[in-house]
Amino acid sequence: MAIYDLKAPFRDEDICALRIGDQVTLTGEAFTCRSKLQRTVFDENKKLPDRYRSIRTLIHTGPIVNVHQDRYELVSFMPTSSVRFEKWGARSVREWNLQVIVGKTTMGPDTMAAMKAYHCVHLSPQSVSPNLWLDSIRILGVNWFDEMGSIEAPWLLELDRLGPFVVDIDTEGNNLFDEIDQHVQENKLKVYKSLGIPEDFKPTKLY
Repeated sequence: MAIYDLKAPFRDEDICALRIGDQVTLTGEAFTCRSKLQRTVFDENKKLPDRYRSIRTLIHTGPIVNVHQDRYELVSFMPTSSVRFEKWGARSVREWNLQVIVGKTTMGPDTMAAMKAYHCVHLSPQSVSPNLWLDSIRILGVNWFDEMGSIEAPWLLELDRLGPFVVDIDTEGNNLFDEIDQHVQENKLKVYKSLGIPEDFKPTKLY
């Protein structure tokens, strides 16, 4: 496991050097993204604002922001589960030219294939820490606030060593969660054997 402090603009070789299990902090510009932004752009064919098109880091999150007359106050910030956006994941990587996606859990095979082809990684937080990162984030602005609301609108952010995150999908097509699940399944079979439980045992479904 290696530790990296990545600063935008990222070099392609720096992204490709990351491997699952590595720890990463992020410095530079990013924007937030949830379902409504992707549905608006990809399903309703509305153009992503030009200001976002040079930003290579996307964070799956809906930050809590107090909007004052002269400033934005970030109250809480925590990435949400990325796999729920798998429908648009591959297009996000390709069409938004992404190098880094941040979110909880992981993403599916289509997005992983796009990440491998276009050199993008997925990073996961190592804890639930909605208030610990506030000093590492500065809000630069927001678009489509009235149309989407505070949670779904794409916020422009300036990051200062945000993290650390763990690399869970790298540009070689490796997936940390898949590897962990494989170990879990192997250990489960060992426990079944020690307890005399058949390998094809299925737990009772309650609903």
